[in-house]
Amino acid sequence: MKKTDKLLLNTFLGPFIAVFFITLFVLVMQFLWKYVDDMVGKGLPSYIIAQLLFYASASMVPLAMPLAVLLSSIMTLGTLGEHYELTSMKSAGMSLMRIIAPLIGVSIFLSAAALAFANYALPVANLKFGSLLYDIRQQRPALNIREGVFYNEIDGYSIRVGKKEGDNRTIHDILIYDHTSGRGNDNVITADKGAMYLTSDKRYMVLELYDGHQFEEMSPTIHKGKNYEQVRVAFKEWKKVFDLSEFNLTRTDENLFKDNYQMQNLKQLTSSMDTIRMQLNKRFGQFQEYTRPYLSFSRNNLDSLASASATDTFKSLTDSSVIYSRALSNARSIKGYATISEKESEAQQELLIKYKVEWQRKFTLSVACFVLFLIGAPLGAIIRKGGLGLPFVVSVFFFVIFYVLSIMGEKFAKQKVMTPFEGMWFSTFILLPLSVFLVYKATNDSMLFNAESYIAFFKKIFQKLQKAKK
Repeated sequence: MKKTDKLLLNTFLGPFIAVFFITLFVLVMQFLWKYVDDMVGKGLPSYIIAQLLFYASASMVPLAMPLAVLLSSIMTLGTLGEHYELTSMKSAGMSLMRIIAPLIGVSIFLSAAALAFANYALPVANLKFGSLLYDIRQQRPALNIREGVFYNEIDGYSIRVGKKEGDNRTIHDILIYDHTSGRGNDNVITADKGAMYLTSDKRYMVLELYDGHQFEEMSPTIHKGKNYEQVRVAFKEWKKVFDLSEFNLTRTDENLFKDNYQMQNLKQLTSSMDTIRMQLNKRFGQFQEYTRPYLSFSRNNLDSLASASATDTFKSLTDSSVIYSRALSNARSIKGYATISEKESEAQQELLIKYKVEWQRKFTLSVACFVLFLIGAPLGAIIRKGGLGLPFVVSVFFFVIFYVLSIMGEKFAKQKVMTPFEGMWFSTFILLPLSVFLVYKATNDSMLFNAESYIAFFKKIFQKLQKAKK
């Protein structure tokens, strides 16, 4: 490898890695703000939050990688152009395509890596992220008994503490409703003072009460004939241990989520699409079998005509009310079954479109990296500016166009305005001709973004207009 090629690769890979991880960090922080309400107050350990952010970062790669390729290619060629290194290479007889040949190889490698990531790593990350987020959403809030507020998160108990001292252990004015009997507030415990603390392993909460009373209503089936209905007991000390295992994060079996289209690779998506097509064909066959008896005209039980008189037979056949009611009943049956079949078929077709969209997405991510490189490299050669100033503005502008076109195409595909293939490749079909145009302009040293060239062009037009007036 030539020295210039190594220099070019080093100039490209540095900004790419930096931009990739910075973009990934920004997107993960955006995700954190989106789901912060689901995590606050759950008492989640730090490693669970770290796992969730790690899995979420994998889903952000499809956005971070194309932007990193676009910005780093603009910065690389822009830096070479700004320091006249690009001009010296061209003066030495090297074409633009020869200069960026190493970068083309890197972009092809990144596209292949993006395809492998989208097919193998991303479905696994989505599966683990989806299952973990579901468990976090189902997780109960952390144990937090506040002053003057009834706490009802412990099954079967409602606890109110009037005051808590600074040691976070001693409590006063305690009121407990015990609902474990299933008969409502039939067991009430009060105390003036007590202690509340967690065991060393934080699996149990111990509640100790002093100088209190317990009021319990007796079941009507017990002690029949007695005159009392309530038992009142005074105690010097009362102790209760609450099991806090229900506050721990319980993990759901990940196999329950693996049928989601976002959690499957190309092979699994193809198998799922074939299954849906078989179900649609089966549904169509079932509809035909159901409607055949109502729509076919066959004569059955002909021997019964011989036993009946001609008058009775003629009368039964010509009874218009019977024929009308029977036909109306058959039509209603067919209509009801057809409505149900139509709704189920539409739901399956919409699901099939989602699977097709996800299948195409695996490839569009890969191709997008290469197409955006073909846009960024000639743009950098044309604008001839390095750093994070103008290249950043230009890259964000083109990336927003790419992202908007991608979202539009995906929505068009899901709304059946376009086929899944057309919708998912919509942005590529538009940006690819633009990339070819920019490569052509950069190869011919176009002054596409030079303001002075446009000023000179309009000056010539203005001068010609002045001459025409004279």
